[in-house]
Amino acid sequence: MTRVGPGPTRARLLPDDEAGRAAAIEVLRAGGLVAVPTDTVYGVGVALDARDGLARLFAAKDRPLDRAIVLLVADLEQAASVGVLSPAARLLAERFWPGGLTLVLAQAPGAQLPAVLTGGAATIGVRLPDHESPRALARALGPLPVTSANLSGRPDASEAAEVLAQLGERIDLVLDGGPARGGVPSTVVDCSGELPLILRVGAIDATEVAAVLSAAGLFHGIPG
Repeated sequence: MTRVGPGPTRARLLPDDEAGRAAAIEVLRAGGLVAVPTDTVYGVGVALDARDGLARLFAAKDRPLDRAIVLLVADLEQAASVGVLSPAARLLAERFWPGGLTLVLAQAPGAQLPAVLTGGAATIGVRLPDHESPRALARALGPLPVTSANLSGRPDASEAAEVLAQLGERIDLVLDGGPARGGVPSTVVDCSGELPLILRVGAIDATEVAAVLSAAGLFHGIPG
């Protein structure tokens, strides 16, 4: 179903409303690639159980296979189904979710996540976005592998037109929700080890993360 590389057919563009999301869910169930607005930038995703879906997602973006992909979830329960929520991770999730925070967690026992999703690591990045569209897709399909809707190395897409310009002939559907509210990627905090560490500063300032952990008396390796 999904086209990787230049082709004669461009992705469908639908409004990000109830009907558009229903269509997106059907495309994802059939193994297709769908771009969706989030609270940070536009993302493109595939159903976790789609046969060869992750390989198509990597190929559509020209993304190296050794780079992990984040799972967007509908709620904290979904997050716990794929990753171990340490006290620090749970605290940060309760404070900053839904929102622009990605938590890197040790994989939950029995999660059996594909190695291509995690880049071969024993961890998984998880985020609960502050946007109903990806949460609705995750509620219907389970944790959803989503990465930024741009070609690898190109600027992040903050509008549907930018997604079409970069990926229009490589994916199946774009949900147009207008300009992304955040415009910057999420902040990434690694909570898989003994001390939480910032891997990337984005939508949430590192000092905010450090303050929450320090106020709870939790040790961390974040300046602030």
